Amino acid sequence: MSASRRLAELGIELPAVVPPTAVYVPAKRVGNLVFTSGQMPYEDGTLRTTGKVGGEVDVARARELARACAINALAVIDAEVGIDSVVEVVKVLGFVASAEGFTDQPVVVNGASELLEEVFGVAGKHARSAVGMAELPMGAPVELEVIVTVA
Repeated sequence: MSASRRLAELGIELPAVVPPTAVYVPAKRVGNLVFTSGQMPYEDGTLRTTGKVGGEVDVARARELARACAINALAVIDAEVGIDSVVEVVKVLGFVASAEGFTDQPVVVNGASELLEEVFGVAGKHARSAVGMAELPMGAPVELEVIVTVA
């Protein structure tokens, strides 16, 4: 089943790509790889939530935000090469703005990983890092990078 059809079945409409906030491009294709720049949990061009996970933002909400980051990454990939050209997800790098003592970054980033597997099935399984950060740009709780192979 195509990724675009699976997204439709899941009731997910890819949003417009948020313009970069600094000097970079949203995605870069190198050969058969597409690298996304860090995607934050924007909704209609604004951050959905700010704050640190384990502080102002609870784990359940942070998982939702990681899922939103993954949806935004898919939108960037779609704009760059077309979502149906994705062969597999290679790597996900999740950054979690963490309150002191918070250590469940992998649980948070599962929100993104689970979405990618829902969309791409076995081809959505990927290598991954989930890293705690003191701060993220504009106070975002979560940021995500995705690398995919394309046909």
